[in-house]
Amino acid sequence: MRQNTRNAPAGFATRAIHLGYEPASEHGALTPPIFMTSTYAFESAEAGAELFRGERAGYIYGRNRNPTQALLEERIASLEGGEAALAVASGMGAIASLLWTLLSAGDEVVIDHTIYGSSFALLTKGLTRFGIAVHPVDMTRLETLEAALTPKTKLVFFETPANPNLRVIDIAAVAERAHAAGALAVVDSTFCSPAIQRPLQFGADLVVHSATKYLGGHGDLLGGLVVGPAETIKQIRTVGLRWLTGATLSPINAFLILRGLKTLELRMERHCASASALAELLASHPAVARVSYPGLASFPQYALAKRQMSLPGGLIAFELEGGVAAGTALMNRLELITRAVSLGDAETLIQHPASMTHSTYSAEERQKHGISDGLVRLSVGLETLDDLVNDLAQALDSLRA
Repeated sequence: MRQNTRNAPAGFATRAIHLGYEPASEHGALTPPIFMTSTYAFESAEAGAELFRGERAGYIYGRNRNPTQALLEERIASLEGGEAALAVASGMGAIASLLWTLLSAGDEVVIDHTIYGSSFALLTKGLTRFGIAVHPVDMTRLETLEAALTPKTKLVFFETPANPNLRVIDIAAVAERAHAAGALAVVDSTFCSPAIQRPLQFGADLVVHSATKYLGGHGDLLGGLVVGPAETIKQIRTVGLRWLTGATLSPINAFLILRGLKTLELRMERHCASASALAELLASHPAVARVSYPGLASFPQYALAKRQMSLPGGLIAFELEGGVAAGTALMNRLELITRAVSLGDAETLIQHPASMTHSTYSAEERQKHGISDGLVRLSVGLETLDDLVNDLAQALDSLRA
């Protein structure tokens, strides 16, 4: 990227669009090319040996790295404020590659009790099969975190905002306590993207993303990212990606995520603005029992959310007065808003966590961890706001008829 004439750091959107690529390096092509190759030729036998020993920079095999992936990694590291990044095939691939690299039998992990269902299953049902102890706690209550930390704790893992009920966790406070115990703080920041939250700035050691969501932004790809110190990312690439998971991101999906980054800042502004309006509608409607949205003054962690997040996000969680039956009726009544899991798409999506994304939790675990059977999660898309308001309002009104 060419230096700007003011000698000032380039802005977020400028880096998302230009960083790491000069059209002149690729025959003047404005858009970076997709490198569709699985293997790479060596200049000589000696050069190949040097690459394998790590004495020479370059590419060896597509499972480890590809130039299209490398550009994505450079950009996301810059946007998150990290030294380096690793692109992999999915968000779960990012988490698994990180965990399998940094943990061994006998280690302990402390997790927040409210996280994505598949992450919860990997940690509490997967890792524990291999001699790793996992302790779920309520990280909004720091005393429960402190009580769970031991000399064997290697990682503290949490989401903020949390999936699906949008609880916000104090990144700086958790990181401080993790570090005091000799552990790393790992944050899943998928619900925000680096456009509105950068956990490394608050003391986190590593950040993971499902790039399937806001980073890609169009519901047409799977991808994951890990951002953190260069040496740790190198270790995760060499061990977690290359040997343990093989969760390689395809060059085409790396290209699509790069394309998504170009509009990320603009899209997040629209997601958040529309979500704020729909949250106000929900909060004022008599059919709604409670709304959880970081942008509402009634949100229990409103001040913390404003401190950590530049915008309140594009997701809303709410419960209806009629419980599960009312939630089912509402979702079936909607005409524009789509019944589907995932989030961060251009389309507005609605789902029922207890029977869908968080069905890996037992009923007892859901009750204990704040995921009620009546909870509904809304991912607000990019449609015309009036159309979303009209669709949600008519579905809510039908519950009172």
